[in-house]
Amino acid sequence: MRERLPLWLQDSCAVRPRAVAAVGVVLICAVGFAGQQYWSARPRALTVPAVVAPGALPAAATAPAAAPAQGAGAGAGGVGGTAARIVVDVTGKVRDPGVRRLPAGSRVEDALAAAGGVRPGADTTGLNRARVLVDGEQVVVGAPAQPPPAGMAGGMGPASGAGFGLGPGSGPLSLGSATVAQLDGLPGVGPVLAQHIVDFRTARGGFRSVEDLRQVDGIGERRFADLRPLVRP
Repeated sequence: MRERLPLWLQDSCAVRPRAVAAVGVVLICAVGFAGQQYWSARPRALTVPAVVAPGALPAAATAPAAAPAQGAGAGAGGVGGTAARIVVDVTGKVRDPGVRRLPAGSRVEDALAAAGGVRPGADTTGLNRARVLVDGEQVVVGAPAQPPPAGMAGGMGPASGAGFGLGPGSGPLSLGSATVAQLDGLPGVGPVLAQHIVDFRTARGGFRSVEDLRQVDGIGERRFADLRPLVRP
């Protein structure tokens, strides 16, 4: 049948070795690609991890988590400790005079202990060891008593053994003649509030009564109640 066809048609329908080889290569590639897809898509068995109870964890696994927590607590304590400290100057007849950093709320007795204690023979009669310290003050141990300023009989001067505070037997502080440094020694009165009291006295021409202290900026009812027995007009 093929021999009866024209020659040009016989050439077109002839199967040549080159064409057979090309078709074979294409078939091999197709079979290989299909096998690779089948192998990658096959079902696989999954391994479920074992459940470990919290108490069964080794100590080494829990130590890293605990260490940062302790470090954070120490850092917080350090910050809090720094913010809640005062600086005082302890001088005079103490074993180790100098500037001391103490926790807020410390008393004169704590400052003396931080300075090594009072030297033997030092006069501490006028030293109120129970007084609460304020930031920036100076505690002088064994200093001679200073006479009160003129016009301030029984006023507040540096008592024997203390640089701040009322000495024993001294009367109320006169609001009409006290200086900023003397007012600063009153409990709860700092340099700023002491200056406000002096400015109020200058503007009003003095204090007619202790009740006028209520009108000073920064003095509330609670602070006035603390200051009332310690001052006079």
